[in-house]
Amino acid sequence: MTKTSATPSSLLQRLDGISAEVIRFGVVGLGGFAVNFVVFWICINGFGLASLRSNIAATLVAIATNYLGYRYWLYKDRDAASRRREITLFLVFSGAGMLIETGVLAVSVYVLGLDTHLEQIAAKLAGLAGGTVFRFVSYRTWVFKAVPEPVAVPAPAVVAEAEAELMLAAEEPQYVK
Repeated sequence: MTKTSATPSSLLQRLDGISAEVIRFGVVGLGGFAVNFVVFWICINGFGLASLRSNIAATLVAIATNYLGYRYWLYKDRDAASRRREITLFLVFSGAGMLIETGVLAVSVYVLGLDTHLEQIAAKLAGLAGGTVFRFVSYRTWVFKAVPEPVAVPAPAVVAEAEAELMLAAEEPQYVK
């Protein structure tokens, strides 16, 4: 009997898959980053809004932009069976990422007193970095779940052969005198 078993992916193959995913995540993220900063800058300078309000508005617009990129480009092959669940989790984790980003900005402005436009942008960058790491891990783990690999079912002949071998192995040898 020939034994065949699925070989697990090597660490190198897994890292290749993750690195490609990280690059695509970064491309979508850069688009969201650009949207976030343009809206943030317009809100602060064009509308004269406070930095936290500007940050929240900018992040909400970027979240909507990023969802489209993640769902229809990066994670298009992932399970989309429950779109309502996916969108709910995406919004929850995006909101948590926004809290990380806004929290860093709030500490910078209201605790440390760094309130020039350049200092606010630096704080926004630091908050974005922390929020991005959180979002990447949560999106790939809980929001855009991978479709499970199909389990191979052995053919009936293979099962019968394996059962016969087990029965033969279980029998006690009888010696002829």
